[in-house]
Amino acid sequence: MFTLSCSGGWVPGNYAEKIRAAAALGWKAIEPLCWLGEDLTAARAAIDETGCVISAILVQSADKKAAKLIANGHGIVHADAREAFVQAIGETLAAAKTLGCTTIVVTSGNERRGVPRAEQHGNIVKALKAALPAIKGSGVRLALEPLNVLVNHKGYYLTSSEEGAEIVREVKSRQVTMLYDIYHQQITEGNLIDNIKRYSKEIGHFHVGDVPGRRQPGTGEINYRNVFRAIAETGYDGYVVFECGNTEPIEITTKKMFELLQ
Repeated sequence: MFTLSCSGGWVPGNYAEKIRAAAALGWKAIEPLCWLGEDLTAARAAIDETGCVISAILVQSADKKAAKLIANGHGIVHADAREAFVQAIGETLAAAKTLGCTTIVVTSGNERRGVPRAEQHGNIVKALKAALPAIKGSGVRLALEPLNVLVNHKGYYLTSSEEGAEIVREVKSRQVTMLYDIYHQQITEGNLIDNIKRYSKEIGHFHVGDVPGRRQPGTGEINYRNVFRAIAETGYDGYVVFECGNTEPIEITTKKMFELLQ
């Protein structure tokens, strides 16, 4: 059975404070994502103390040039971002090891106008393959995320779960997976349950948010009780993360989210 992970934005503070706050509410995991500038040693102490883990962190680099190259304004759709991407994976892997985190979230970058999609697709595959030596044997996986361009990420390259799964298959490594964000994919393509089942072998991480508004389940149109049941039926045993806003006191939201599993 999968594990629910609290949104990092639902509780205040630094990493260590967020971990302790989430644990006090009964969460087994939390996902703040951005790790640069955090006291990772203090965060790891909070993890060891509470048993509440970090479900994923975002690929980042302290090197400003590398960070600009891998940002969505550029990204791994460009061949010249490949070296910076591998550097950033190395930096993020070191943070992941300190935290005991096993997933690094990766984005593609924005679509390049006038450049064939096949070339951009190929550059993503090559970048992910180039990162494999860095993560080999680490127990850490990369999770490539499709995003919606209709509401939140205009211009982004990777939007469909079909292409995300194709990229994962082309990389041919169990350490590279797709992050299936239910909020984004409801906006982009719908057909959530069928696609979750169709791409279950490629999906290594889930994000959650209701549509419209990207707030907690129960505020929009998605029947999350059925979606969660479908995820469980695939045998998925990773993390399902509430990557969304919240409109109620955290204690009430927490209770309602756990009830979705009943």
